[in-house]
Amino acid sequence: METGRIAAVCTVAQLFPVAASGLMSGIDKRPVDGPVRLLTHGVLGDVQGDREHHGGIFKAVYAFSRETRAAHAAERELDLPDGSFGENLVTTGQDTDETVIGERWRVGTAELEATCPRNPCGTFSAWIGDRRWGRHFTAAGRCGAYFRVLVEGETSAGDGIEVLHRPEHGVTIGDAFRGLDPARACALLDWARETDTVLYDSLVDSAQNALRRADQDTEFPDRLRSTGRGLGLGMGL
Repeated sequence: METGRIAAVCTVAQLFPVAASGLMSGIDKRPVDGPVRLLTHGVLGDVQGDREHHGGIFKAVYAFSRETRAAHAAERELDLPDGSFGENLVTTGQDTDETVIGERWRVGTAELEATCPRNPCGTFSAWIGDRRWGRHFTAAGRCGAYFRVLVEGETSAGDGIEVLHRPEHGVTIGDAFRGLDPARACALLDWARETDTVLYDSLVDSAQNALRRADQDTEFPDRLRSTGRGLGLGMGL
């Protein structure tokens, strides 16, 4: 089913120097004209400075809802045009935080799978110009979604978002960002085991911590964990 649309596709405009780390960040993303190729290792033309914590196949593409970003802008009285959060894909009519983990999209000729939430870092706060930004962003509970690229292809502004598959476990990117309860944690891990689906490490840790707090912890196979690091481009930070 087709739901929202791609409002803009963004890549790095120029590198942003991060004083605290000494790295040059690729968080300064701006809309580009024409189609952009989405590759297994990331978005063609994208770069990142901190490859230890960003990028890789499980964070190859970052998508954020234009409507959610506009709400952030209004609340904090900021000017936040498309790309301001370092997102590659700007959606409209599609709430990226309500995307179910493992949900598959077709955008243009590419196929994507939702993998994990985006957690704010010091670079994000420096870019916005507010050292408390990470706290505000987290408190809002809306983080946008990372995707891996299942089928390489091209997408451009105006393309529809076709949802090809939505897993029945129902655990969304936003649920994971705000913190899983035991029921959602169990549903997510059970689904991964049953479907032999690899989950990003932070999701596994979050789910297992929720189960431990409820004295329901179970073993999760190491083969179904992946950090996805060190494998190419991905979101530039």
